[in-house]
Amino acid sequence: MQLTGAEIVVRCLLEEGVRVVFGYPGGAALYIYDEMHKQEERLTHFLVRHEQGALHAADGYARVTGEVGVALVTSGPGATNAVTGLATAYMDSIPILCISAQVPVPLIGNDAFQEVDTVGITRSCTKHNYLVRDVRDLARVLREAFYIAKSGRPGPVLVDIPKDVSNTLCEYTPPDGDVTIRSYRPTIKGHMRQIRRAVEMLQAAKRPLLYTGGGVVLANASKGLQQLTRTLNLPITNTLMGLGSFPATDGRFIGMLGMHGTYEANMAVSHCDLLVAIGARFDDRVTGKVADFATQAKIIHIDVDPTSISKNVRVDLPIVGDVRAVLEQINALIQEENCAEKQEDILRWWEQIEAWRAKNCLHFTQDDRVIESQYVIQTLCNLTRGQAIISTDVGQHQMWAAQFYEFQYPRHWLTSGGLGTMGYGLPAAIGAQVARPNKPVIVITGDGSIQMNIQELGTCLQYRLPVKIVILNNGFLGMVRQWQEFFYNKRYAQTDLEIAPDFVKLAEAYGALGLRTDRPDEVESILRQGLEHPGTVLMDFRVRREANVYPMVPAGKALNEMLLGELL
Repeated sequence: MQLTGAEIVVRCLLEEGVRVVFGYPGGAALYIYDEMHKQEERLTHFLVRHEQGALHAADGYARVTGEVGVALVTSGPGATNAVTGLATAYMDSIPILCISAQVPVPLIGNDAFQEVDTVGITRSCTKHNYLVRDVRDLARVLREAFYIAKSGRPGPVLVDIPKDVSNTLCEYTPPDGDVTIRSYRPTIKGHMRQIRRAVEMLQAAKRPLLYTGGGVVLANASKGLQQLTRTLNLPITNTLMGLGSFPATDGRFIGMLGMHGTYEANMAVSHCDLLVAIGARFDDRVTGKVADFATQAKIIHIDVDPTSISKNVRVDLPIVGDVRAVLEQINALIQEENCAEKQEDILRWWEQIEAWRAKNCLHFTQDDRVIESQYVIQTLCNLTRGQAIISTDVGQHQMWAAQFYEFQYPRHWLTSGGLGTMGYGLPAAIGAQVARPNKPVIVITGDGSIQMNIQELGTCLQYRLPVKIVILNNGFLGMVRQWQEFFYNKRYAQTDLEIAPDFVKLAEAYGALGLRTDRPDEVESILRQGLEHPGTVLMDFRVRREANVYPMVPAGKALNEMLLGELL
């Protein structure tokens, strides 16, 4: 059959099972938008208010579903506005397809209206990208884009489509068989000799520790991780991106590690004799001073991306493979050889961990005068029983959410870990709410971050998305102010947000419910009212202005050199 490029785009999206697209139209994208409009019963488009919001919404959709999120933007500023969303997804390995429109092929390179070198600009923040100059290549490229985005270590892929290509006819051939790319063949199963060695090391260790990251979530490997942890009764710590892969209420979980990790997690890393890193990349916010990271430990590293292994920290046993498949191999061998009964006694190790845990490093006091941010999140966790999907922006509120919201399941935690993108929270929550319309979706944000993409309230109201927004309003760019307090003698250079909108009135202007309190005794009732309301709600909590996130590992220090706060 003969189809136009725009018809091929829509046909390929439907063939890949896509039912939702987030985007913002423009002249170069109109043929594609016109074709999507004809298929609106099969393919729903959500109109955001800024292209960055489209990419973050596709990102949120991908994180909660495990499917490829799709965004559509126009040429020029449409594409450049999408860059932050692409970079956010790239750093956190989130599978996204971004279709960007481009000026007609004859005009490329002529500085045409709304022309930019989209492929050149996005090369460093995508897993792969394409410029399609010939409509006959379009179907193949789109199928490859989906395959690349979701296979191996996932990531965003961009396909740039010139306007004339989207309106050119060509013969269309339906897909036949799986996509194969000769130069791209991710390893799935781990080498059995390495698997056997890993099990031997686990059995011999007296102070073992599991260190797990976002790769466990991305690989849908939580079940295998929980089986390994419980079978051998191992202590486990998560990175920021790994939260939810193991239930926070299980006693084996010792909290998040790293710059704002728990005392017990960071001390366990510093004293273990075997560290098993699973789907983690030894980020600098996790390791602290690399030279002093896990110096007493042998290190096993399991990851689907071979370039991540020994990149930041040298390891003793690398295992390349899909995390889910590798954990299945390890668990099968443990069961086959009855390893649980032969394992080294680690009772004394657990006694040491419990002594560190008794330090109660997350302790805070809520009085009757001013709201503590930790109290808001703790109360929210209690009211939702840790069942809600939580999206955050970046800063102090993000760290408090990671510390005090007890995640029970994977794919319930949406945050920008690698890039640290303010403005991520609200549009990501939109994508999550679209994907999970019957789940509570809550944005935890700050008064600085929410203003980065607050216009997406319009998207929430247009599509009747019942997203709940919790603002921890301290009148500062809180995390930057905290660093200025610690390291710059309290010179608060450009971090005091002297002028801010009345968030309640702003919510009402969009048609949402706005609530506000500065009283600790009203926190629970405001949260209840907001959670029970059927529509979009914005809750403004006026919290302590100069509260700090503890524990904190200062930059350049080792994990065991934590600042624990005034009360500890």
